[in-house]
Amino acid sequence: MTQADQVGLPTDADQPAPEAPAGRWRWRWGTDSRGRNCWRRGWVLAVLAAALAGLLAGHRLVPDSFGNFGSLFETFLPWAGLLVLPLLVLALLRRSATALIVLLLPVAVWTQLFGGLLGDKSGGKGDFTVVQHNVEADNPDPAGTVRLLNSSGAQIIALEELTGRALQVYTAGLAAKYPYHVVEGTVGLWSSYPISGTRVVDIKIGWTRAFRTQVDTPQGPLAVYVAHMPSVRVKFDGGFTAGRRNVSAQALGDAIQAEPLQKVLLLGDLNGTMNDRSLAPVTSQLRSAQGSAGSGFGFSWPSDFPMARIDQIMSRGMKPTDSRVLPADGSDHRAIAADYRYNR
Repeated sequence: MTQADQVGLPTDADQPAPEAPAGRWRWRWGTDSRGRNCWRRGWVLAVLAAALAGLLAGHRLVPDSFGNFGSLFETFLPWAGLLVLPLLVLALLRRSATALIVLLLPVAVWTQLFGGLLGDKSGGKGDFTVVQHNVEADNPDPAGTVRLLNSSGAQIIALEELTGRALQVYTAGLAAKYPYHVVEGTVGLWSSYPISGTRVVDIKIGWTRAFRTQVDTPQGPLAVYVAHMPSVRVKFDGGFTAGRRNVSAQALGDAIQAEPLQKVLLLGDLNGTMNDRSLAPVTSQLRSAQGSAGSGFGFSWPSDFPMARIDQIMSRGMKPTDSRVLPADGSDHRAIAADYRYNR
């Protein structure tokens, strides 16, 4: 027993613990200066996390009535998942167990929507390879694009924005490997296999940017559609203008639905992603090569920093075995390629 104990003086154990200064948080998972524990704080963050989950799950309910915002949101839908990151940081700073638990909801929804794209789903070599590329009308290096295409290993190549002297460069540069080709308006197809039965598809824009042709592969005939949907613009006074593109999607969807051949291939710049509700007349009928046999999101636009896959390779009656994005060239789009097995 110490002398302090003998005389009844207070010891260190008897001293009250120092209190945190008023108005300051105690940086721990316990109570804060207002007496709230980790389950009772961060409710605003929890509500925001739940709202993000609802927005991802119900993206088709986002209205298009104001500036076609719903379609714009769906074009960049995968990027909405990044909103989880600032909410996570704030939840950790706030030491809110409630917010952290609720944040699992948008993570789960995003994973349900896009998790299947993250793995490699390729299934080996196919019977033939196809390439889709919007070469850009103002491409400063069409010869470089020709080199890219010739080295792709493709048997079928679809190109959009074919104009002026660049078209002569593509025609001459691809002739040796692709003796069969057809150009309608500003879209064209080059093939190692014979082509026949070409006809323009009217997509309701007043000039030719789509056609249907038959490619006679060694495994049998294949209906190939090449299309360039009207451009989508984000305007200060008009919002996300996609009216013409939506009408064109319906017209293209009607043509594909009426196609008599069982094997169908669509190659094109659709100015929209597989998530875009406005492209449903087309996407509901066909299978995406990237979604079925690719690895990752396969973003193709813009070329310098791809943020969306608005270039598409889709099919019916065939099995895609691989899908990939080719290196950048002089275009503002990346070329995309897919391998197909003729018999499923």
